[in-house]
Amino acid sequence: MMFIQHIKELYKYRNLIWVLAWGEFKQRYKNSVLGFFWSLLEPLLFLTVLYVVFTNIMKVQVEYYPLFLLLGIIIWNFFGRSTTMGLNCIVGKSNILQKVYFPRDIFVISACITALLTSLFESIVFVLFMIVFRIPLSLNILYLPIFLLIGFILVLGTSLTLAALYVFYRDVQFVWLVILQIGFFITPVMYPLSLFEPNILRILVLNPVAQLIQMSRDVVIYAKPPPMPALGYTIVISLIIFIIGYAIFTKLESRFAEEL
Repeated sequence: MMFIQHIKELYKYRNLIWVLAWGEFKQRYKNSVLGFFWSLLEPLLFLTVLYVVFTNIMKVQVEYYPLFLLLGIIIWNFFGRSTTMGLNCIVGKSNILQKVYFPRDIFVISACITALLTSLFESIVFVLFMIVFRIPLSLNILYLPIFLLIGFILVLGTSLTLAALYVFYRDVQFVWLVILQIGFFITPVMYPLSLFEPNILRILVLNPVAQLIQMSRDVVIYAKPPPMPALGYTIVISLIIFIIGYAIFTKLESRFAEEL
């Protein structure tokens, strides 16, 4: 019941959430010569480096590997960028929080929307690659909005936890950066999961980001429907992470002002 009331309260601030998200998005590229084009160049440059390394040195053989790699980069960037921005959004806005009252998680939601906007711009590069490689679209592409919603719930839940804990423990920032660095290499951004033996594979697929990347590649690049067990697992684990994040944030929110 409290959650439903909170959703209604957040709805009243929907315009503020959008203003904060769009303002932060524009601020990221303020005084930049290329401006929003950095959203296109960043994944493209990263793709170039990884493609050269993994096709020439590691000899990875994957059909449509540039697309395979780029989609993994975009989804991982969304997760990493959302949680990093969300982590700092309460501490970074402490001057506003101490003067005006509104639901504190507005800042976390707007940070995740900002990251989503950046990822949508990055996706323009992916669409261009799809055209170049002449990849036909199938009806399985209709799963993408579901994946997007699942991904947003996942990053929002993670960001709520990080933002709340960071107010009290500044070490959280450094710990999370290490986790992201490790996570990038154990998530199938650069390689297919088929490279691993079943014992290792069972551990890797517990990562919901890995599942989102794998399912997105299936429906967009290879025109295959996602495995229902994998989809169900990702939905459940993302909701659990969101519920935990919301509970932690709600419990600690009343003490933010005194800590800031």
